[in-house]
Amino acid sequence: MACPICARPVDPRYRPFCSKRCADVDLAKWLRGDYVVPGEPVEDLPPRDDEPPSRD
Repeated sequence: MACPICARPVDPRYRPFCSKRCADVDLAKWLRGDYVVPGEPVEDLPPRDDEPPSRD
């Protein structure tokens, strides 16, 4: 099995990655929103009853 970031062999300690660095690179991609599931755009949802009103 190869690391999905750099294609090196997987290290069992960081599976499915080869190192902490590659795991961190993948996490950064998630946090930036680089991974997107294709689909129809979602409309803005109305505010929930338990949320305070916005101060716009």
